Amino acid sequence: MSGARVALVTGAARGIGAAVVRQLVRSGWHVVALDRCADDPRVDYPLATKRQLTELAAEHPGAVTEVVADVQDREALRAAVALAEERFGGLDAAVGAAGVMAGGRPLWEAPETEWDALFGVGVDGVANLARAAVPALLRRPEPRAGRFVALASAAAHRGLWRLASYSAAKHAVVGLVRGLAVDLRGSGVCATAVSPGSTRTDMLSATADVYDLPDVEEFAGHQVAERLLEPEEVAATVCFLCSPEASAITGTVVHADGGFTA
Repeated sequence: MSGARVALVTGAARGIGAAVVRQLVRSGWHVVALDRCADDPRVDYPLATKRQLTELAAEHPGAVTEVVADVQDREALRAAVALAEERFGGLDAAVGAAGVMAGGRPLWEAPETEWDALFGVGVDGVANLARAAVPALLRRPEPRAGRFVALASAAAHRGLWRLASYSAAKHAVVGLVRGLAVDLRGSGVCATAVSPGSTRTDMLSATADVYDLPDVEEFAGHQVAERLLEPEEVAATVCFLCSPEASAITGTVVHADGGFTA
């Protein structure tokens, strides 16, 4: 059994998820890094690959275990939690970073597959992670310092043009986290959401395509920081929320958005 804290991170192969894995490992954590590693026919851009996940794990031999699984598969998530407990001795944090981008049309013109993808991955995926991971967080002995952190979005807090389904899904993540935190009251386990602003990821590139923008840099002007965020900046917020020092933060949203919602 390892003395290190242990996390399960979904959407781990690239972007913010991969940055979270790297920062947790640098802080002494062991991580089960989970990603679908396959494209989704409901969205119009390529998702992360098995090679990206394998390369991430290879950066941290012994500290990162890779798992190829879809967050829409409850049993696969339960198996990933069991793996964390078996290999590393328990689970101290679960980070729901898996998500997809779809949009570009008014809600009434959008195909049903758009809503299905956004809610299936971004909302059901977070709920499935909670169902699988929270019992393991509660299996840790008292006093506990378990953490459940889900990635929402600045879009959860502001309507954005032709992204109604995406905004609705991310708003649902916020509501889910608030309810989960109340269910966990008194347990020592905290549940929080992080709402990033425009961050330099493949998902932001997909968003630029939604708006027919030639360059993701055009999103920078919407933020008080007047620049795009880097995945590592958002990951720093997530990793702090995973730490024992974040014990006062639960049932709420941390806006790591460069001032997008100021």
